[in-house]
Amino acid sequence: MSTAISPTAYNYKVVRQFAIMTVVWGILGMGLGVFIASQLVWPELNFGLAWTSFGRLRPLHTNLVIFAFGGCALFATSYYVVQRTCQTRLISDSLAAFHFWGWQAVIIGAIVTLPMGLTTTKEYAELEWPLAILLAIVWIVYALVFFGTIVKRKTKHIYVGNWFYGAFIVVTAMLHIVNHASLPVSLFKSYSAYSGATDAMIQWWYGHNAVGFFLTTGFLGMMYYFVPKQAERPIYSYRLSIVHFWALITLYIWAGPHHLHYTALPDWAQSLGMAMSIILLAPSWGGMINGMMTLSGAWHKLRTDPILRFLVVSLAFYGMSTFEGPMMAIKTVNSLSHYTDWTIGHVHAGALGWVAMISIGAIYHMIPKLFGRAQMHSIALINTHFWLATIGTVLYIASMWVNGITQGLMWRAINDDGTLTYSFVEALQASHPGFIVRALGGAFFASGMLFMAYNVWRTVRASNPAEAEAAEQIAVVGAH
Repeated sequence: MSTAISPTAYNYKVVRQFAIMTVVWGILGMGLGVFIASQLVWPELNFGLAWTSFGRLRPLHTNLVIFAFGGCALFATSYYVVQRTCQTRLISDSLAAFHFWGWQAVIIGAIVTLPMGLTTTKEYAELEWPLAILLAIVWIVYALVFFGTIVKRKTKHIYVGNWFYGAFIVVTAMLHIVNHASLPVSLFKSYSAYSGATDAMIQWWYGHNAVGFFLTTGFLGMMYYFVPKQAERPIYSYRLSIVHFWALITLYIWAGPHHLHYTALPDWAQSLGMAMSIILLAPSWGGMINGMMTLSGAWHKLRTDPILRFLVVSLAFYGMSTFEGPMMAIKTVNSLSHYTDWTIGHVHAGALGWVAMISIGAIYHMIPKLFGRAQMHSIALINTHFWLATIGTVLYIASMWVNGITQGLMWRAINDDGTLTYSFVEALQASHPGFIVRALGGAFFASGMLFMAYNVWRTVRASNPAEAEAAEQIAVVGAH
């Protein structure tokens, strides 16, 4: 087969690079998560060093799993999906390459600066101003490549998955630039341009929409392509997918204040955040139901297809965590759950169950196609990975639910004379068994990524990427 690549063939090189780095950063980010979870069980693992303390490593863990692992998964799939659904090559190979290397540079910057304590202290926005500027530049280049490719598409229609990816790109840029407005005082120190309650409000407008757009909308773009593809069924309702899109992006942006219940934020803003969070349940479940119903007539495939199992179970966790979120936004529930491990459990129901599982399923779907193989090296290893991931997620979430409710009840318990029944240390002691189970659940999940890495390595080693691109070239020409 000819290996010459015509201009109409897809650019799979950048997709392959991002797909491989998704696995690499997944192992590092999740491995670090297991390490800091273990520090809460065995504090000696801090080693008495500032650089290895929980406070320094926890932001590095969140940055690695959200922006390194999650980001690379989004970039790999969005470039793959936009080319295939628009039947055209990425508008610029050199800009796509800049996007890949620029993003890896941002991640390396995080790995260097965060353990040193160089941080803005804003959750999910910890990177200091030079790295924040680099991230913004790389992101704008990504937007140019993605939207430029849509502009030069060969198809009349813009597939719904690309609408979700597009919204994620535009809103993430807006959130990042506004929240990172700051006054630099040295090379690695700056102060926020906002102050007091305003700063808190803008931070959680950013923080919750980092979840809403980076970790939800982008991955829904993934869902709308890979679930129908792997199930070999059309999406259940295309009309519902359009309603889902507009309802989601209209409502999500308002939900941030639910992170600031019972704080200095004006009460009306807290109530608005709560109301919007509850309404948000409708579009979230609309998307989940649309994905699930796509399997009508294909449920039997779950018995033999562990990749489809990853994708479907991720939808179940998406449905669960988007029910839990609005419930936790209700002020009376929040008065119990806030500042407890329940919040940590909720975040990881979405992060492990939804984001990681759908990413893993999508990567398993793409790798053979990107490297010219019929399928992954070992279906049995994918099956093993699925069960490790599922059991690990359930252990993690259940332990944090129990811990969170225990902590909330102990903190609010008072004696007849109005004094607190329990000290903080007693609540911590009661949480210890949950910390052990959480670390175990995380270890299960992270070990699954090692099986994935081996499976991907064996698949890639036996591959012929040039053949994959040549076959794709024939497919593209044929489609025209």
